[in-house]
Formats: sequence, C-alpha cells, structure tokens
Amino acid sequence: MNPEFLSLMQQAERVLARLDALLPGPGARPVTAPDWSASIAFRYRRRGASLLGGGWLEPVRHVASIRLADLKEVEPQKERLVRNSEQFVSGRPANNVLLTGARGTGKSSLVKACLNEFAPRGLRLIEIDKADLVDLPDIVDLVAERDERFLVFCDDLSFDEGEPGYKALKSILDGSVAQSSDNVLIVATSNRRHLLPEYMKENLSYQHTEDGEVHPGEVVEEKISLSERFGLWISFYPFSQDEYLAIVAQWLSAFGADADHIAAARPEALVWALERGSRSGRVAWQFARDYAGRGRQRDEVPG
Repeated sequence: MNPEFLSLMQQAERVLARLDALLPGPGARPVTAPDWSASIAFRYRRRGASLLGGGWLEPVRHVASIRLADLKEVEPQKERLVRNSEQFVSGRPANNVLLTGARGTGKSSLVKACLNEFAPRGLRLIEIDKADLVDLPDIVDLVAERDERFLVFCDDLSFDEGEPGYKALKSILDGSVAQSSDNVLIVATSNRRHLLPEYMKENLSYQHTEDGEVHPGEVVEEKISLSERFGLWISFYPFSQDEYLAIVAQWLSAFGADADHIAAARPEALVWALERGSRSGRVAWQFARDYAGRGRQRDEVPG
C-alpha cells in the first residue's frame, strides 16, 4: 500500500475517533434541561455545529410584561386565543394555533400577553427559531413528563423550498407515529396563511371538472397542508384610522399622558403613520414612545 495513502487513512481514523467522542451516545438526550424555576419563558439555543451535540433551553431573564388589557382593537382574536389557552391550562383538549395577517397588528404580543395571563396556572413558553425546528421532537420529549403546560412558539414563521424544519413541524403537528405530548401546543405567527412560497405557475396544476368543481394539484395541496395542520387559525387585519388612533391613545395613557396631551397628539400620530406607510399597532406603540419621551424631556407629559 502506498505510504502516503496509509498515512492519510490513519489521520482520517484519528479525526473520526475524536468526533465519535464528542457525539452523543445511543439514547443520549441531545437537549439540555434548564432550571425550570428561573423563568416562565425559555429560548432554544444550539451549540455551534449540529454534529457536536444538541441544544439547550436558556431562561429568559426579562419576559415582556405586556398584558391582555394593553391590546386594543383585537378583541375577537384575543377572545379566541384566550379561550384556547384556558382549555389548554385546564387540561382540556386544545388546538395548535397559527396567527396570521398584517404586520404589526399584535400577533406575537397577544401570545406574550396570554403567557403572562396564565403563567400563575403553570403555562410556560419555549421560543424556537424556524432553523432549529428539526430539534422539535427532542424538545417535546424533554418536557413530556413535566407538570407545566408548554407553548412552543415560533415567531414570523415561513419556509423556503426544501428547508428541513418544514418536515419536522409537519410531523409534530399531525402525522408522526409518535403522538405529541398533551402538555405541548405549537403556536406560530406568520404574515401569510400558507407557510411555503406560492408561484403563479402552480395554478396550472388545478383541475377543473365538468360540473365546475376545482381540485388543486399535488404541489398546491402540499403547500396548503402545513397550515391546515394547525387546528386554530386566528387572522389579523390592517387597522382603520380610528382603530390606530385608539391604540395610540392606549399607549400614551400607559406612558402617563393625560386626555389633553392624547388629543393634541392625534395630528402628529397620523403624520407618523403616513411617513411609515402603515397604521399598525407596532407603529402606534413606536409613536407613543417617541411622543411621551419628547414630552417628558420638556416636562409636558407627567413622569
């Protein structure tokens, strides 16, 4: 055998031996459990290269303090999510949730508010990035025997073609041989109802029958199927001008502004929204922070 080739093989064997020592052994749990008493919310983190092990749950030290009463002009959406969360923490059947619609309308804020509402009754939240959804089965296994109830939360969810997290999420929602734990719900937010990109050419796969029925083709069916696995769809819509101003008033009041200052702020709030090209709850909150901050600097808004 060629000495150079033999030396190369020996080096390769040494590298493989080192990798083998770093990899989790058979039956090892790839997700590290946190101190569950440290927070009501956790983020899933991964350790560098995926070959070197799994991830861990990091306690969120400062959880967003938003409450259900802080969210205005989304009463129907609030009622549906609160009802589903109440069923979940009470141990009754509840659905995985997909919140979709216009940006900045309160989708993720509503999830955080529900967490704060039901945390005293054992509700906990695990935030996971879509790139890490391949580890979702391991996270579900980790919390399966816990007494708490867990929302696994993926914010701003959408997939490009071929992303690995798509299949993992699809299996957990419905279709895996292993049933998902009763103490876990998947909650996702997205700006679009169908979580995979759609193209005009896919409309060609629709089939039209003689009696006028329309049947989507396999490509379209596949793209719709993930959204349909969420049992509860909650839709959000752009705010009207009056709704936007009501949200501005709510946030200014929370920052300590009185009725006169709130009324005086209306023209500026409308200009702010016009410049941003959006009348959303997020834009209303950003304006209120700016206005209240400027007012306090001038001692115009009580501190």
